[in-house]
Amino acid sequence: MTAPTPPTPPFRDPRLPLEKRVDDLLSRLTLDEKTAFLHQFAPAVERLGVAAFRTGQEALHGVAWMGPATVFPQAVGLGATWNEDLVRRVGEAVSKEARAMRARDERVGLNVWSPTVNLLRHPLWGRNEEGYSEDPRLTSAIATAYTRGLRGDHPVYWRTAPVLKHWLAHNNEADRDTSSSSVRPRVLHEYDLRAFRETVEAGAVAGVMPAYNLVNGRPNHVSPYLAEHLRAWTREELLVCSDAGAPSNLVDSEHYFDTHEEATAAALRAGVDSFTDHGTDSTKIVARVRGALERGLLTETDVDTAVRRQLSVRFRLGEFDPDPAPYAGTADFDTPEHRELAREAAEQAVVLLGNDGVLPLAPDTRIAVVGLLADECKLDWYSGTLIHRSTPLEGLYERFGAARVSFAEGVDRVLLRTGDGRFLHVPPSDGSASGARGAEGALDPALLAGRTDLPPLTAAADGTELALADWGEGVLTLRAPDGRYLSVAEDGFVRASADQPGGWVVQETFRLEPHGNGHLLRHLGTGRPVRVAADGVKVAADDADAEIFEPVVTERGEDAVARVAAGADVVVVVAGNDPHINGRETEDRTTLRLPAHQERLLRAARAAGGRTVLALVSAYPYAVDADAFSAVLWTAHGGQAAGTALARVLAGDVSPAGRLPQTWYADDGDLPDLLDYDVIGGRQTYLYFEGTPLFPFGHGLSYASFGYADLSARVGDGSVRVSFTVTNTGDVTADEVAQLYGRAEEPSVPRPRRELLAHRRLTLAPGATAEVVFEVPLSALAFWDVAHGRWRLEPGPYALLVGASSEDVRLSATVTLDGEPSAPRPVRERGLAAADFDEQSGTEIVDRTRTAGDAVTPVAGATGELLYRACDFGRGVTGVTLTVAGEGSAEIALDGVPAAALATDAPTPGPYDYVEIGAPLAAAEGVRDLRIRLRGTLRLAHVGFSG
Repeated sequence: MTAPTPPTPPFRDPRLPLEKRVDDLLSRLTLDEKTAFLHQFAPAVERLGVAAFRTGQEALHGVAWMGPATVFPQAVGLGATWNEDLVRRVGEAVSKEARAMRARDERVGLNVWSPTVNLLRHPLWGRNEEGYSEDPRLTSAIATAYTRGLRGDHPVYWRTAPVLKHWLAHNNEADRDTSSSSVRPRVLHEYDLRAFRETVEAGAVAGVMPAYNLVNGRPNHVSPYLAEHLRAWTREELLVCSDAGAPSNLVDSEHYFDTHEEATAAALRAGVDSFTDHGTDSTKIVARVRGALERGLLTETDVDTAVRRQLSVRFRLGEFDPDPAPYAGTADFDTPEHRELAREAAEQAVVLLGNDGVLPLAPDTRIAVVGLLADECKLDWYSGTLIHRSTPLEGLYERFGAARVSFAEGVDRVLLRTGDGRFLHVPPSDGSASGARGAEGALDPALLAGRTDLPPLTAAADGTELALADWGEGVLTLRAPDGRYLSVAEDGFVRASADQPGGWVVQETFRLEPHGNGHLLRHLGTGRPVRVAADGVKVAADDADAEIFEPVVTERGEDAVARVAAGADVVVVVAGNDPHINGRETEDRTTLRLPAHQERLLRAARAAGGRTVLALVSAYPYAVDADAFSAVLWTAHGGQAAGTALARVLAGDVSPAGRLPQTWYADDGDLPDLLDYDVIGGRQTYLYFEGTPLFPFGHGLSYASFGYADLSARVGDGSVRVSFTVTNTGDVTADEVAQLYGRAEEPSVPRPRRELLAHRRLTLAPGATAEVVFEVPLSALAFWDVAHGRWRLEPGPYALLVGASSEDVRLSATVTLDGEPSAPRPVRERGLAAADFDEQSGTEIVDRTRTAGDAVTPVAGATGELLYRACDFGRGVTGVTLTVAGEGSAEIALDGVPAAALATDAPTPGPYDYVEIGAPLAAAEGVRDLRIRLRGTLRLAHVGFSG
């Protein structure tokens, strides 16, 4: 007799609602099994037929770290397209490739940690390449488009499950795991939260990843904002994945908790559902969770909540369906459509910053292309491996013909002479990694920095001429004639073994340091100098054992540039950065200026007498002398089609229409401190900056011209309808990005000079006209009213500004809106939350407790001042009470007149041990401005009034 077929468990039944399926599977798991799910690498549960699962697959501009894949432009380049439809299609292609790659390799994950929606507040941030824009609305629009592409359009199942990075207010790499971003409530709501909120509310986000930093003194991994804001924006079960190593940082570097059990419990209760820590080793996290359970710091319900959120994502990915989910059979990988999309995205990302008419280049132009990036197709930390490759030089060869294009990289060519008169010598490779360019132009993929089977460098009478590239601040790369970069492997030997600088620790960078009668060659990856030993060149134990080298320059880069430029009509200088050097994850930039070596190449190109085009290929803005060039273009590193795209724009096959997604400042002096997160008080980004930018937010030129007309603005029920026409008045088909900005004309508090409300990228043939209509919700013009702790639309006139950039306004209209008038703060009844100030100086916001609330304290060594405008004391109060911790004093003034002085008798036992101190308050009646001056280590949480 045949045994009966066991019934299908409910969690395997796709006819049931997803919530019931999740609940059924959760009920079948033991506490130990659920606990094991809390680590990034969740093990299989064989008795239930549940496979292993891991959160996390990088997919910022293509599937990363898992081998060959289509590589699209960097995220900041996608932001520069201002084109949601394009970015949605890119997200769709990336998610299809993730599915196709997973079919071949189960290590490829479907929970993708992308996109990054941190705002590009500060252009020296090392991870500028990962964000979309300094503007929250543009960031949200692009991020929403990308996540919709990643998710797919099925009503139930998701192609991939995107997680937004990095929650919250994260814009510095220096001390990123210990620094705190002081974020006042208006900045929090109007700026940092907004970028996340609008994307989450759009419904295509699976979760978020908290950032390494602290916000207002509290680590993001125990942030109350996860519950108060993030999870309030949607009914979906959002998955919160920790950043790598961040759970341990709560104790090890931040010292926020005494034990890892406390830290893990706090993070789990705050809303972290998956712990990315200790790589694939889950034992430490599991032990910490078990310890927290045993100590009563966690309950099984807390664990269930996190596991339910994980399972919700896994069900949406179709993992538990008996038949393949709709996306399981996706096989689209490196298709002609994906290659074409990569080229289209790279073309649309090019921004023409200036042009005196030299562009587009005529077909018979003799072109000299020079610069460190002229024959490079650079990848970054979050790139996949190139299948196809196109450099600017290759693109120009293809478009204009090799006979019309001459080339000089512009690096210095050097021999490194040892103290005994020999020279560094690069032995031939062993044939398995010849260093020759393949059919697609890439070096042999076997060239890896960690290889130890290639012969190390030696010292010999016939030295090898090395290409020395100076990337700024003395950071050098050295390359053999066949294209191999010098690199150091774990065994300490120096080999020519890398096709590009790269890796978490870059092993291909060096510095020549003056020493005695010569120079030390210091390897920056290890921090150790190089020496010549009998068995080859290697890093030394210390400086005393180092080799003294004399660089012998055989050709200066400037001379090579001058030579090829002399016979050209136009010199195209391709300058910029290597995404792994001097500005990347873990390393902020120090200046907006180009490296000195590249500045010298620019001067040499200009001195040749021809017309000079500067093509900046970089992950971030630069401060350059734009007037010194006939034309200036910028593009982010554009992925596999970067060179073809740039050449087509230079030739006029494509009219450039990228627009700057962030302000380009003219000088380092225009920048705030990197850790000043107060965009309002610090007058940061185009929203508040009052200086003259090098190039403004939204700027970008075209080979066509466009006319704007027929502006109409009509206020309706809950929105304002804005319409206008755009006409291509040029003689080529081109794209224009029409931009709508708004500005409160009579604000009661500091408001943006103008803020982006809507935009649209249009394609218009010569003479064609298109009507553009925007329906702008009135809520887009509201601000966070700190006096009452809510959003408020202020009544009065608002300017609506239409044009081609934030500064190039072509049309304007004014509408008068009804709203809620300002009202004084009801301080007599409610007192004042210390962080709800209108203005401040010399203070920072800190955590009131480890779990919730804010306090304000003077910056170390400073006297802090807080201003609260229009405080309503009614018929009068007679006393003031401050809720404080720490030690110090406070002075209170009303309308500038001293009214009270208070001080602590002794320091409180700890920073969270608050006491109340009080004093009489003179002349406190009616509506007055209140100013508080803080000294010492006082942490002020609340101000109360009595009498």
